[in-house]
Amino acid sequence: MIHVEDLWKEYGSHQVLKGLTLDVIKGETLVILGRSGVGKSVLLKHIIGLAHGDRGFVEIDGVRISDLEEEERYKATLNMGMLFQGAALFDSMNIEENTGFYLKQHGNKETGKKYTKAEIKDRVDHALEMVGLAGTQQKMPSDLSGGMRKRAGLARLIVYRPEYLLYDEPTTGLDPITSMQINELIVETQEQLKTTSVVVTHDIISALFIGDRLALHEDGKIAYVDTPDDFLKIDHPTIEFLRKTISQDPRSFRRKA
Repeated sequence: MIHVEDLWKEYGSHQVLKGLTLDVIKGETLVILGRSGVGKSVLLKHIIGLAHGDRGFVEIDGVRISDLEEEERYKATLNMGMLFQGAALFDSMNIEENTGFYLKQHGNKETGKKYTKAEIKDRVDHALEMVGLAGTQQKMPSDLSGGMRKRAGLARLIVYRPEYLLYDEPTTGLDPITSMQINELIVETQEQLKTTSVVVTHDIISALFIGDRLALHEDGKIAYVDTPDDFLKIDHPTIEFLRKTISQDPRSFRRKA
Protein backbone atom coordinates (compact mmCIF):
# COMPACT_ATOMS: atom_id res chain seq x y z
CA MET A 1 0.00 0.00 0.00
CA ILE A 2 1.11 3.54 -0.75
CA HIS A 3 0.24 6.23 1.79
CA VAL A 4 0.98 9.91 1.19
CA GLU A 5 0.27 12.20 4.14
CA ASP A 6 0.11 16.02 4.16
CA LEU A 7 2.81 16.36 1.47
CA TRP A 8 4.09 19.85 0.67
CA LYS A 9 6.62 20.81 -2.00
CA GLU A 10 7.79 24.22 -3.16
CA TYR A 11 10.07 25.03 -6.09
CA GLY A 12 11.35 28.57 -5.72
CA SER A 13 8.28 30.68 -5.03
CA HIS A 14 5.91 28.15 -6.63
CA GLN A 15 4.04 25.94 -4.19
CA VAL A 16 3.32 22.74 -6.15
CA LEU A 17 2.01 20.34 -3.50
CA LYS A 18 -0.10 21.83 -0.72
CA GLY A 19 -0.77 19.24 1.93
CA LEU A 20 -1.60 16.40 -0.46
CA THR A 21 -2.92 13.19 1.11
CA LEU A 22 -3.57 9.97 -0.82
CA ASP A 23 -3.91 6.21 -0.29
CA VAL A 24 -3.28 3.69 -3.08
CA ILE A 25 -4.77 0.28 -2.33
CA LYS A 26 -2.65 -2.81 -2.92
CA GLY A 27 -3.42 -4.39 -6.29
CA GLU A 28 -5.41 -1.51 -7.78
CA THR A 29 -4.80 0.85 -10.67
CA LEU A 30 -5.33 4.40 -9.44
CA VAL A 31 -5.47 7.10 -12.10
CA ILE A 32 -4.72 10.69 -11.12
CA LEU A 33 -6.31 13.24 -13.43
CA GLY A 34 -5.47 16.91 -13.64
CA ARG A 35 -4.46 19.71 -15.92
CA SER A 36 -0.89 20.01 -17.15
CA GLY A 37 1.45 21.66 -14.68
CA VAL A 38 -0.52 20.97 -11.49
CA GLY A 39 2.15 18.66 -10.02
CA LYS A 40 1.02 15.16 -10.98
CA SER A 41 4.51 14.14 -12.13
CA VAL A 42 6.01 15.76 -9.03
CA LEU A 43 3.82 13.50 -6.89
CA LEU A 44 5.08 10.40 -8.72
CA LYS A 45 8.69 11.44 -8.13
CA HIS A 46 7.97 11.71 -4.40
CA ILE A 47 6.32 8.29 -4.33
CA ILE A 48 9.29 6.59 -6.00
CA GLY A 49 11.82 8.51 -3.90
CA LEU A 50 13.30 10.78 -6.59
CA ALA A 51 12.12 13.91 -4.79
CA HIS A 52 11.82 14.85 -1.13
CA GLY A 53 8.94 16.89 0.28
CA ASP A 54 9.31 20.00 2.41
CA ARG A 55 6.73 18.61 4.84
CA GLY A 56 4.69 15.45 5.14
CA PHE A 57 5.73 11.91 4.26
CA VAL A 58 5.37 8.95 1.89
CA GLU A 59 5.00 5.37 3.14
CA ILE A 60 5.36 2.24 1.03
CA ASP A 61 4.08 -0.91 2.76
CA GLY A 62 4.52 0.78 6.13
CA VAL A 63 8.07 2.01 5.46
CA ARG A 64 8.33 5.79 5.61
CA ILE A 65 10.69 6.23 2.65
CA SER A 66 10.69 10.03 2.95
CA ASP A 67 12.57 9.68 6.28
CA LEU A 68 15.32 7.48 4.83
CA GLU A 69 18.74 8.60 3.68
CA GLU A 70 19.43 8.39 -0.05
CA GLU A 71 21.00 4.92 -0.11
CA GLU A 72 18.37 3.38 2.17
CA ARG A 73 15.56 5.08 0.24
CA TYR A 74 17.01 3.64 -2.95
CA LYS A 75 16.96 0.11 -1.49
CA ALA A 76 13.40 0.58 -0.21
CA THR A 77 12.13 1.50 -3.69
CA LEU A 78 13.78 -1.28 -5.70
CA ASN A 79 10.38 -2.97 -5.94
CA MET A 80 9.04 0.06 -7.85
CA GLY A 81 9.31 1.05 -11.50
CA MET A 82 8.35 4.16 -13.44
CA LEU A 83 7.48 4.72 -17.09
CA PHE A 84 8.50 8.30 -17.87
CA GLN A 85 6.74 10.47 -20.44
CA GLY A 86 9.46 10.07 -23.06
CA ALA A 87 10.16 6.42 -22.08
CA ALA A 88 13.72 7.52 -21.04
CA LEU A 89 15.51 4.84 -23.04
CA PHE A 90 19.29 4.98 -23.29
CA ASP A 91 20.07 6.27 -26.79
CA SER A 92 23.40 4.42 -27.00
CA MET A 93 21.90 1.01 -26.16
CA ASN A 94 19.80 -1.22 -28.38
CA ILE A 95 16.38 -2.42 -27.21
CA GLU A 96 17.73 -5.68 -25.80
CA GLU A 97 20.35 -3.82 -23.74
CA ASN A 98 17.81 -1.23 -22.59
CA THR A 99 15.33 -3.88 -21.52
CA GLY A 100 17.90 -5.95 -19.66
CA PHE A 101 19.66 -3.00 -18.00
CA TYR A 102 18.09 -3.45 -14.55
CA LEU A 103 18.69 -7.19 -14.53
CA LYS A 104 22.36 -6.73 -15.45
CA GLN A 105 22.91 -4.00 -12.86
CA HIS A 106 21.02 -5.46 -9.91
CA GLY A 107 20.67 -9.19 -10.49
CA ASN A 108 17.92 -11.15 -8.77
CA LYS A 109 16.43 -8.83 -6.14
CA GLU A 110 15.24 -11.83 -4.08
CA THR A 111 18.44 -13.90 -4.02
CA GLY A 112 21.00 -11.15 -4.67
CA LYS A 113 22.70 -13.33 -7.28
CA LYS A 114 23.73 -12.15 -10.75
CA TYR A 115 21.73 -13.36 -13.75
CA THR A 116 23.57 -15.23 -16.49
CA LYS A 117 23.54 -13.79 -20.01
CA ALA A 118 21.20 -16.58 -21.08
CA GLU A 119 18.79 -15.84 -18.22
CA ILE A 120 18.76 -12.13 -19.06
CA LYS A 121 18.14 -12.86 -22.73
CA ASP A 122 15.24 -15.18 -21.92
CA ARG A 123 13.58 -12.65 -19.64
CA VAL A 124 14.17 -9.79 -22.10
CA ASP A 125 12.72 -11.81 -24.99
CA HIS A 126 9.64 -12.63 -22.91
CA ALA A 127 9.12 -9.02 -21.82
CA LEU A 128 9.41 -7.73 -25.38
CA GLU A 129 6.97 -10.37 -26.56
CA MET A 130 4.50 -9.29 -23.85
CA VAL A 131 4.48 -5.71 -25.19
CA GLY A 132 4.37 -6.70 -28.86
CA LEU A 133 8.01 -5.92 -29.66
CA ALA A 134 9.35 -9.40 -30.42
CA GLY A 135 12.17 -9.17 -32.95
CA THR A 136 13.22 -5.60 -32.08
CA GLN A 137 16.12 -6.60 -29.80
CA GLN A 138 18.85 -5.21 -32.08
CA LYS A 139 17.05 -2.00 -33.01
CA MET A 140 18.08 1.35 -31.50
CA PRO A 141 15.57 3.65 -29.78
CA SER A 142 15.89 6.08 -32.70
CA ASP A 143 14.58 3.34 -35.00
CA LEU A 144 11.27 3.11 -33.11
CA SER A 145 8.10 5.18 -33.29
CA GLY A 146 6.84 7.03 -30.22
CA GLY A 147 4.39 4.27 -29.40
CA MET A 148 7.05 1.59 -29.78
CA ARG A 149 9.40 3.49 -27.47
CA LYS A 150 6.64 3.57 -24.84
CA ARG A 151 6.26 -0.20 -25.26
CA ALA A 152 10.02 -0.68 -24.89
CA GLY A 153 9.98 1.46 -21.75
CA LEU A 154 7.22 -0.74 -20.34
CA ALA A 155 9.17 -3.89 -21.24
CA ARG A 156 12.14 -2.52 -19.29
CA LEU A 157 9.87 -2.29 -16.24
CA ILE A 158 8.04 -5.60 -16.41
CA VAL A 159 11.24 -7.58 -17.08
CA TYR A 160 12.10 -7.37 -13.37
CA ARG A 161 8.47 -7.58 -12.17
CA PRO A 162 8.25 -4.72 -9.67
CA GLU A 163 5.38 -4.69 -7.18
CA TYR A 164 4.54 -1.06 -7.97
CA LEU A 165 4.34 0.54 -11.42
CA LEU A 166 4.12 4.29 -11.90
CA TYR A 167 3.12 5.75 -15.27
CA ASP A 168 3.77 9.40 -16.15
CA GLU A 169 1.40 10.47 -18.96
CA PRO A 170 1.74 7.14 -20.82
CA THR A 171 -0.38 8.21 -23.83
CA THR A 172 0.81 11.81 -24.27
CA GLY A 173 1.81 12.61 -27.85
CA LEU A 174 0.35 9.41 -29.29
CA ASP A 175 -2.43 9.05 -31.84
CA PRO A 176 -5.78 7.64 -30.58
CA ILE A 177 -5.20 4.10 -31.88
CA THR A 178 -1.69 3.84 -30.40
CA SER A 179 -2.95 5.38 -27.15
CA MET A 180 -5.58 2.67 -26.86
CA GLN A 181 -2.94 0.00 -27.51
CA ILE A 182 -0.88 1.40 -24.62
CA ASN A 183 -4.00 1.43 -22.43
CA GLU A 184 -4.60 -2.23 -23.27
CA LEU A 185 -0.99 -3.04 -22.37
CA ILE A 186 -1.35 -1.33 -18.99
CA VAL A 187 -4.47 -3.38 -18.24
CA GLU A 188 -2.84 -6.63 -19.43
CA THR A 189 0.31 -5.93 -17.39
CA GLN A 190 -1.80 -5.31 -14.30
CA GLU A 191 -3.72 -8.55 -14.79
CA GLN A 192 -0.64 -10.69 -15.48
CA LEU A 193 1.78 -9.29 -12.88
CA LYS A 194 -0.79 -8.43 -10.16
CA THR A 195 0.97 -5.12 -9.54
CA THR A 196 -0.21 -1.93 -7.88
CA SER A 197 -0.25 0.90 -10.44
CA VAL A 198 -0.46 4.69 -10.26
CA VAL A 199 -1.08 6.49 -13.54
CA VAL A 200 -1.07 10.27 -13.99
CA THR A 201 -2.78 11.67 -17.06
CA HIS A 202 -5.05 14.40 -18.37
CA ASP A 203 -6.77 11.91 -20.70
CA ILE A 204 -10.20 10.91 -19.35
CA ILE A 205 -10.57 8.18 -22.01
CA SER A 206 -7.40 6.45 -20.81
CA ALA A 207 -8.40 6.99 -17.19
CA LEU A 208 -11.77 5.28 -17.62
CA PHE A 209 -10.27 2.42 -19.62
CA ILE A 210 -7.56 1.47 -17.14
CA GLY A 211 -8.60 2.83 -13.74
CA ASP A 212 -10.11 1.00 -10.77
CA ARG A 213 -10.37 4.38 -9.05
CA LEU A 214 -9.95 7.93 -10.35
CA ALA A 215 -8.57 10.91 -8.45
CA LEU A 216 -8.67 14.62 -9.26
CA HIS A 217 -5.44 16.51 -8.56
CA GLU A 218 -6.22 20.20 -8.20
CA ASP A 219 -4.63 23.17 -6.41
CA GLY A 220 -1.85 21.02 -4.98
CA LYS A 221 -4.15 18.47 -3.39
CA ILE A 222 -6.25 15.42 -4.21
CA ALA A 223 -9.73 16.93 -4.35
CA TYR A 224 -11.72 13.72 -5.00
CA VAL A 225 -11.12 9.97 -5.24
CA ASP A 226 -13.81 7.51 -6.31
CA THR A 227 -14.73 4.64 -8.59
CA PRO A 228 -15.07 5.67 -12.26
CA ASP A 229 -18.88 5.71 -12.27
CA ASP A 230 -19.18 7.68 -9.04
CA PHE A 231 -16.29 9.99 -9.97
CA LEU A 232 -18.13 11.11 -13.10
CA LYS A 233 -21.19 12.02 -11.00
CA ILE A 234 -19.26 14.50 -8.83
CA ASP A 235 -20.51 18.09 -9.14
CA HIS A 236 -17.28 19.89 -9.99
CA PRO A 237 -16.42 22.12 -13.01
CA THR A 238 -13.35 20.12 -14.06
CA ILE A 239 -15.13 16.77 -13.76
CA GLU A 240 -18.16 18.17 -15.58
CA PHE A 241 -15.90 19.28 -18.44
CA LEU A 242 -14.26 15.85 -18.60
CA ARG A 243 -17.67 14.19 -18.59
CA LYS A 244 -18.80 16.26 -21.57
CA THR A 245 -15.79 15.13 -23.65
CA ILE A 246 -16.83 11.46 -23.48
CA SER A 247 -18.92 10.34 -26.45
CA GLN A 248 -18.73 6.63 -25.58
CA ASP A 249 -17.56 4.83 -22.45
CA PRO A 250 -14.12 3.44 -23.42
CA ARG A 251 -14.61 0.47 -21.10
CA SER A 252 -16.90 -0.96 -23.78
CA PHE A 253 -13.77 -1.32 -25.97
CA ARG A 254 -12.06 -3.73 -23.58
CA ARG A 255 -11.27 -7.14 -24.98
CA LYS A 256 -13.38 -9.94 -23.63
CA ALA A 257 -11.45 -12.57 -21.67
